[in-house]
Amino acid sequence: MIGPLATALIILALVIVLSAIVAAGRNRPMGTVLLVMLALLELGLLVQAGFAVAGVIGGRGPAETATLIGYLAGTLVIPPGAVFLGLAERSRWGSAVVAVGAFAVCVMVGRLLQIWQGTA
Repeated sequence: MIGPLATALIILALVIVLSAIVAAGRNRPMGTVLLVMLALLELGLLVQAGFAVAGVIGGRGPAETATLIGYLAGTLVIPPGAVFLGLAERSRWGSAVVAVGAFAVCVMVGRLLQIWQGTA
């Protein structure tokens, strides 16, 4: 795991949360901006997952490898799921689903850092 990348992913996820809340508050469906931000988040999560898996294979990972892999897999499926549900629901609730998904990613990346550092 790369600490600065994880921090950037958390910040990006929080920006997505705020943008989605603003869109939902303005009674707008998920737009192109949220879609692009979610794609960037997914790309960053894929990079982070690659480094984490390489670290585990190289023997530098934590003792809780099953938990780490579970959280990595979870973080990778949430953004595409949020995109799918956000596009399927063409009302303000599509943006609300994106906000919830991005917040879940934010929390899960923080938890991944705790697991990797051995503080949890």
